[in-house]
Amino acid sequence: MDKLAFLLRPKWLVLAAVVLAFAFLCFSVLAPWQLGKNTSTSARNDLIAQSVDADPVPISDILTADGISPDDEWRRVIATGSYLPDSEALVRLRSIRQQPAYEVITPFVIDGGPTVLVNRGYVLPVEGTRAPEFAPAPSGQVTLDARLRQAEGTSREPIEEDGRLQVYNINPEQIGAAVGVDAIDGYLQLDDAQPGGLGLIELPQTDAGPYLSYGLQWLAFGIMAPLGLAYFARAEIRERRNSRAEMARATSGEPDTEPVPDEEEEFTLPTRREKRARARAASRPTVPTDPRLADRYGKNR
Repeated sequence: MDKLAFLLRPKWLVLAAVVLAFAFLCFSVLAPWQLGKNTSTSARNDLIAQSVDADPVPISDILTADGISPDDEWRRVIATGSYLPDSEALVRLRSIRQQPAYEVITPFVIDGGPTVLVNRGYVLPVEGTRAPEFAPAPSGQVTLDARLRQAEGTSREPIEEDGRLQVYNINPEQIGAAVGVDAIDGYLQLDDAQPGGLGLIELPQTDAGPYLSYGLQWLAFGIMAPLGLAYFARAEIRERRNSRAEMARATSGEPDTEPVPDEEEEFTLPTRREKRARARAASRPTVPTDPRLADRYGKNR
């Protein structure tokens, strides 16, 4: 246990707390968040794919007491009734093909049924962010071909600008309270070439997105973080063991390191210059030693 006592020091305790908290967030918050988005995106894509091939049905056949069922979102319906053009609202801060836009919401009274909000489409702003003029909704009875949509949450309170009610989300409860109508939970989004239709809001792309890979990455990070902590702790234990061994050798008088054997001279091939020099030396004739020089300077000279 003495070998692991260093793990109780403050810096190691703080590091362990940070690593464990990060791993906990990866498994309990970050990974479920991305995997949940992947699940909801896949479910939305399935509903859109089913609605493309399905024939429209009367809206009265699928309305429930609570409004629109989540399983019926994007489904094509036919609604007959009349608009309430005096109770319109504009939805701010929308983006259509990467351009800022307004979406026009007009209440619609279904014949023999409740009131539902209708998203008539979009209009592009003029003079900066100022809402433009647009064609009013037709009066009298009309029949609409539209898609069911779930209500959005609320983020900010409605405002009044340029004489028009403007909101930030399509929420029937909030818009209905502001314009004085009792609308069901959910709304209709017009298809192309419908009475009162403006700029067509196209269906979203049905790709799965990167959410699954992001979720798996957070799971991997949650596993790698404790493993990294264990690796550094093991490295610290190994370093402490080596330090104790060196101190023991120094105390006993043993050399710190083993003798290193003499390195052999590295063999290298002769260069061209060395080869030519050796060839010239070998080709020189041997001159006999003059005996007189030997007598004067010695035989060994």
